Amino acid sequence: MPQFRLALAQVDPVVGDIPGNAEMVIAWTKYAASQAAHVVAFPELMLTGYPVEDLALRPSFVEASRRAVHDLAARLAAEGLGNIGVIVGYLDAPPSDRPGPTGRPLPTDSAAFLIGGKVVARYDKHHLPNYGVFDEHRYFTRGERLPVVRHLGVDIAMVICEDLWQDGGPLTAAWAAGAGLVVVLNGSPYERGKPDRRLELARRRSAEVRAPIAYVNMVGGQDELVFDGDSFVVDADGSPLVRAPQFDEGIAVIDLTLPRATSRRRGVVDVRDGTRMVIERVDLGTPELPGYPAAPAGAAPRLSPEAEVYTALVTGTRDYIRKNRFRSVLIGLSGGIDSALVTTIAVDAIGAAAVHTVAMPSRWSSEHSLADAAELARRQGTQHTVIPITDIMDAFDKQLDLHGLAAENLQARIRGTILMSLSNEHGHLVLTTGNKSELATGYSTLYGDSAGGFAPLKDVPKTLVWELARWRNAQAERAGRVPPIPQNCIDKPPSAELRPGQLDTDSLPPYPELDAILDGYVERDLSRDELIAAGHDAATVDRVIRMVDGAEYKRRQYPPGPKITIRNFGRDRRIPITNRWVEPHAPAR
Repeated sequence: MPQFRLALAQVDPVVGDIPGNAEMVIAWTKYAASQAAHVVAFPELMLTGYPVEDLALRPSFVEASRRAVHDLAARLAAEGLGNIGVIVGYLDAPPSDRPGPTGRPLPTDSAAFLIGGKVVARYDKHHLPNYGVFDEHRYFTRGERLPVVRHLGVDIAMVICEDLWQDGGPLTAAWAAGAGLVVVLNGSPYERGKPDRRLELARRRSAEVRAPIAYVNMVGGQDELVFDGDSFVVDADGSPLVRAPQFDEGIAVIDLTLPRATSRRRGVVDVRDGTRMVIERVDLGTPELPGYPAAPAGAAPRLSPEAEVYTALVTGTRDYIRKNRFRSVLIGLSGGIDSALVTTIAVDAIGAAAVHTVAMPSRWSSEHSLADAAELARRQGTQHTVIPITDIMDAFDKQLDLHGLAAENLQARIRGTILMSLSNEHGHLVLTTGNKSELATGYSTLYGDSAGGFAPLKDVPKTLVWELARWRNAQAERAGRVPPIPQNCIDKPPSAELRPGQLDTDSLPPYPELDAILDGYVERDLSRDELIAAGHDAATVDRVIRMVDGAEYKRRQYPPGPKITIRNFGRDRRIPITNRWVEPHAPAR
């Protein structure tokens, strides 16, 4: 049976940087060649970065991608890499003149097989997702062909991401064509629990197609999305053969022994999803390799649930800073748990020397808040400053005579102004410290504590904030280091200190109860009566629903932040701001 060595390159492209991404392909292909790989696969839309959003609607961008894939094939040959097969994602022109929303034909989300200085085959994504964070009917034309490349005695089929998730389509065509290996190029964003769902899906699909499936996913952050790598290969019976680390850039290499290619089937087939596809064949004429000892392969250690989420937050924050060319960040440090965790994430992402923290005490700030903020800055080595705001508040009071909520929110707006002014002066990116529970209920001040350029905790419920802080401290203790977050930041009741003795629970239900209701209402779209039937107090449910529904205008003005849940605010959940729908009560019996 034929053998060859496959490399899966889980790498971190930058959207729009076509030349830089092409150089990345060349560099990692050189590394794959140094590991004696015969074929190396890169992620979905590798050359353009992913997701490209409305860049896909620009003809100049599509043309640059098309040129780049042919130039890349020639460059690889010129660099002495012409004998290694390279499978790479890119954006291509549509095969038809069917118009899209701009009146021009939509491009295709494509994969190319490069070898010998040429593009020898290209595949266009067939299943276009249009749910959650995906909006691909807006951007792409559906592919209707499945090229099967015969190389080194094996028939190789290429498919892209969603093609694995949907029944029928290209995988049915690959089975009909007798493919010996299916390579899946992915830009699959991270969310809690998704890595294991992917693996189980691939195991099921491999049994359906009766061939091994090689799954290569990108890593890194792109705006609100985080990609976790976790590339793998499963055998035809679903057995995992290799699994790459989560969130780490690199290459996973595996030797495969595969069925000898014999099928000659081509032409139109019914692919059992309501469509037909055309099987095409490309025979490279490369002979089977002589048998050789296989290198050992295995699975990288899996991250714990807390480590997985925390690493996603660090990755998303780091890449937003790095890819947008910020050199430093600025955080308003209150002494509370949220700003403490954001600071810790930032230090882990870019190092303490680039993290600036500012404490801004008012007349209502407690001594322990100032002390906890100073202690956290000391432990982590941030560039820490204290700027009192009492005199600034007094000046506003003399001019405006504010009372109640307006006076309380003034503190947050003064702090927001200070942070944004320092950002302008020194070029820092301001990291906003609010969490998902606060964002859901509108427990934030526009142009105050919501001011900033990136929000690391935007998709992190308050109860998970505490879990992550405890986990991060425990990691430090296990390594024999001082915990980065003072215990008092974790233990004390949360308070914005807007007035004497004020606590979050004055305005919100206790966070465990609140987060349970939010999980049902926001994540799972449960109705009022379903929430009450689940055991929640009716008055509390009504109160939370009112707060969530009334805060949409605030969420629309909030900065981006890394997605870690199945339904984040922004890409996933889109509710009209002007909206008179009220959750109904169950009809009386």
